[in-house]
Amino acid sequence: MIAESTYWRGATFGAVLLAALVCAAPAQVTLKPIEKDPIRVDGGLVSGTYLKSGLKAYFGIPFAAPPIRENRWREPQPVPSWEGVLTANKMQPECYQTLRSNNINHYFGDEAAAEDCLYLNLWAPATAKTGDKLPVLVWIYGGGFTGGSSSMALYGGQGLARKGVIYVGFNYRLGIFGFLAHPEATRESGHNASGDWGFLDQVAALKWVSRNIAKFGGDPNNVMLIGQSAGSMSINYLQASPLARGLFQKAFGMSGGTIKGPGSETGKLADAEAQGVTLQQAMKAASLGAMRTFSPDKVTAAAQTAGVRASPTVDGYYLPQHTGEIFAAGRQNDLPIVVGSTSNDLGTNIAVRDATTVAEYKDAATRMYGPNTAAFLAAFPAATDADVKAAADQAAIASGMGLGARTWAKAQAATGKAPAYLFRFSRTQPYAPGVVFADHDPKTAGAYHTGDVPYWLDTQDAFNMFRVTRNWEGYDRDLAAKMSDIVIAFAKTGNPGTPAVKLVRYNAADEQLVEFGDAIRLVKLNTKGLDFIADTPAAAGGGRGGRGGRGGGN
Repeated sequence: MIAESTYWRGATFGAVLLAALVCAAPAQVTLKPIEKDPIRVDGGLVSGTYLKSGLKAYFGIPFAAPPIRENRWREPQPVPSWEGVLTANKMQPECYQTLRSNNINHYFGDEAAAEDCLYLNLWAPATAKTGDKLPVLVWIYGGGFTGGSSSMALYGGQGLARKGVIYVGFNYRLGIFGFLAHPEATRESGHNASGDWGFLDQVAALKWVSRNIAKFGGDPNNVMLIGQSAGSMSINYLQASPLARGLFQKAFGMSGGTIKGPGSETGKLADAEAQGVTLQQAMKAASLGAMRTFSPDKVTAAAQTAGVRASPTVDGYYLPQHTGEIFAAGRQNDLPIVVGSTSNDLGTNIAVRDATTVAEYKDAATRMYGPNTAAFLAAFPAATDADVKAAADQAAIASGMGLGARTWAKAQAATGKAPAYLFRFSRTQPYAPGVVFADHDPKTAGAYHTGDVPYWLDTQDAFNMFRVTRNWEGYDRDLAAKMSDIVIAFAKTGNPGTPAVKLVRYNAADEQLVEFGDAIRLVKLNTKGLDFIADTPAAAGGGRGGRGGRGGGN
């Protein structure tokens, strides 16, 4: 019987193949055929199934050729055609990556990993049909561009699809396989560029949506991207990329921007190519072609031994310039955005948050900002010990992913005509008493990186799939209903306001956001403090690192 989602994961790269042979996932069968299937898409005919919830599901549809052998480190190629009908009722492997342990916060089931991973999953209302022109939501997962999957239950589409939209999630290449540049790849590309393969996968998926989604009842001219962390950063890149122009009309980003803030440093092509040459030398391969013959585990082992890193690059093709330069020149895809972060997000764990007295606060500020300490204290004043926590929290929230969201909204407002909206999430999830994770401390997590996702997507039950880790309260269910309604409203109209919650358009002269915490409230921002954080780098070692971590985050 097909479930709402299908998962399979192992424990280590070395165990992937063996585990696949001896611990194969149970065979999937169609729960209930969809009457008017099959549907013709790129490559051939597909049939889906009704889920127990009544939704239609099409899982594991290929949107590009497998990026293996000669297609490794190459722009995604057209999907090969197939004969007969593809039964799309099983989610396919995630892109090759380090696998997760089952004792972490964000464990949602075991899942296979493979290079052959360019597949998408689609959820649709039971009555959706060609001509309905329903809004289309396309989810892009996070994971630091090294991990993540469209098949994770946390990212499932059932919560939003049942509210009247088509929901699509797709995989894109990661890490060494998704972002390695190489001089030979640059020459053979036809664009004098290489490295941003994972981003080109994203463009290929969006083009698939544009060509095929109407057959499932969706409107190719009303597509909203929604993503978190590296997924949100991907959306920021897509808004800047000329290759994505016209492929989506709205964007919703959680905890990730690429103009300023964590992860906004985008490398140069020459430096990225040098990393590719280093990997070639470590592999003792004569050419890029020879590198393509190595098994993926040997590629990753060589990269780890040689210290090779692969990450987003200003390649001159997908990304002609840094995102900030593209926005400053007004060359971004001008469309409405909703962006925000969480109160204990990555980058918020700064030194002043340890302070409990004014003296400790000033001492921590001095370590962070040295000669700029006076300006920091003027921007985030604490006259008494009782003021310290609020001042430190405000400075922390203005840092990290909050900085990225605010800068993105400000850049869109400065040169674009379409509106931007800001939010903050500060609700601490209600953990089950005594629950323990290897990577996450419920006592200190607060509103952690990714903590808002189950509210926006209405996927809270994912946390209790295998053991009870959350005791969701009535308020959490209500908050998830309100927040997911905002997503739906934005997808349908371009305005995120609902009868229950009104978001305010970002205005640099009067900065405000809507906070979703133990109450929903409008917050006026400290522009002076935000500008200080944006313009004044903290000293190395002045922070204590990010909160959340992989298991606590993506």
